Amino acid sequence: MRKLLLSFVFQNDMALPPDLQSPESYVISLSPSPGISPSAFEELYTNPNFFIPPVLKARSSFDLASIAIIAAFLLLSVLSFLFIFHLRLQSRRMQHLQEFNSLWIVRLLLVTFAILWAVNEIIRLPNVRRTYLDPFLTLNQQTNLCKFHVVLSLGLYEPGFLITLLFLVNVSIKKKNPCRMWALLCVSMVCSPMTLIQTVLVYFAPLETQLPKFVHGSSILTIDFQGNKTVLCTYPFFGCVVFLVFAIVYALAFLISCWRVLDVVINKSIRVRINVLLAAIMVALPMQIICLGLSWLWLPEDDEYGCVVLVMFFCIVTCMVVGEVILIIKPITDALVAGCECCRRFLG
Repeated sequence: MRKLLLSFVFQNDMALPPDLQSPESYVISLSPSPGISPSAFEELYTNPNFFIPPVLKARSSFDLASIAIIAAFLLLSVLSFLFIFHLRLQSRRMQHLQEFNSLWIVRLLLVTFAILWAVNEIIRLPNVRRTYLDPFLTLNQQTNLCKFHVVLSLGLYEPGFLITLLFLVNVSIKKKNPCRMWALLCVSMVCSPMTLIQTVLVYFAPLETQLPKFVHGSSILTIDFQGNKTVLCTYPFFGCVVFLVFAIVYALAFLISCWRVLDVVINKSIRVRINVLLAAIMVALPMQIICLGLSWLWLPEDDEYGCVVLVMFFCIVTCMVVGEVILIIKPITDALVAGCECCRRFLG
């Protein structure tokens, strides 16, 4: 007869309390099946491949899919970096490109937010953390890492990307571009409240003792059959509600900005780009909110949870890809082509 440990404990900012550190209260005894001899059961149980951690079984395929998507997205972001710096160099010797390149730092900030968000999502993946981070971290440190992930993802990187995106759309119809420092200050001031609110809700959860753990908890502690403890990251209810409010306000502001641009622009190609960008935002944000709501129905080690998070992750990546292509790669390509055409006419 073997005793197998099977339990999970919601965890926020502390390791297991002293009264839960003893596994006896969470132990169930499984006896061998009548059709299996004790020696066969003993051999089956001691096989290292028999009790595979459920996290690895449930999430490995989703983690691999997420890593593949992130790898492709990072390649596109690096390409966007190259386009920005190439235009920066070309604008020094082409006078007509200097005005277009005046906001190159803002475009650089847009790509930086996207890359940092992708790296933050890689750190969140259970298999990546189990392999490269968890062996060197205590349970408290793993829990703090999950808190840090929530604050950066829902409070800084994604809101920062969206706000920078909105700023570039608004600036596109202005006759004169603002100075670079003012643009960075504007983006920072709009992002700061969201980051501050998420930090307060995650690290200083109000009514923590009176409310259920899922309302303010950003992680969950799981214990597999072999007694291995793993801290998995979740999205707290409070943080998701704050992001929902931000998404509603942002969607309305972005919709109004796109309507203003469409009223001014007469180029058919640019109108198509704005419509595609608007559709990407209006689809990605509601899908993310729906997936965040559905994620509370399952534990992070369940297949359904992994599927929901993967769909949410894919929607956000698609939105960022559309933003980089439409606001960085395509405009820079058009500007460089126009610059080459002007040079040919001047030489002719």
